[in-house]
Amino acid sequence: MKNKKTKNLVLYAMFIAIEMLLVFIPFLGYIPIGPLRATTLHIPVIIAGITLGKKGGSLIGLVFGLSSLFYNTISPTITSFVFSPFISGNILSAVIAIVPRVLIGYIAGIIFEKFQKAKINNNIGIIIAGLAGSLVNTILVLGGIYFIFGQSYAIAIGQDFNLLVTYLIGIITTSGILEAVVGTIIALFVCKPLLTYTR
Repeated sequence: MKNKKTKNLVLYAMFIAIEMLLVFIPFLGYIPIGPLRATTLHIPVIIAGITLGKKGGSLIGLVFGLSSLFYNTISPTITSFVFSPFISGNILSAVIAIVPRVLIGYIAGIIFEKFQKAKINNNIGIIIAGLAGSLVNTILVLGGIYFIFGQSYAIAIGQDFNLLVTYLIGIITTSGILEAVVGTIIALFVCKPLLTYTR
């Protein structure tokens, strides 16, 4: 029991350190694509959810969310107001920055847990958990942007508000799916040895 707790503490420290490295190394954690930033910070959160469970994944997701709020505050773009209440003056910016990121780890963790209980092949569980965790982040972030800041966001990116839904769906079906696939492939390769380590 004590050995398992020590292993988990090591993994928590490792995941938090990786998140911080991704945040502060330019173009590694946040990759500018037009007015938005693609991200790789969801990948450690997915892996944490699978290896540490939904609680551990949620905690690493919280680190991701807080780092997003922080990064968008100190290094803003034209759309950073949707992630930073210090720029927008609206506390719901913090909700968009944090809640979807917490849910990445929670969803990935709970899905993988269900697959394990059903004694379904771990690889399938990792793939489904990875895709679901990543897509829930993309859909909730872009959905939050649309429903909370739709008009302001459309003006910021020079887009007609009536076409904003189509624009956001385009992001989900391009960079959103790409993020999900890349994150899932990496999770598949990383989680297998980590799951052996945590047993």
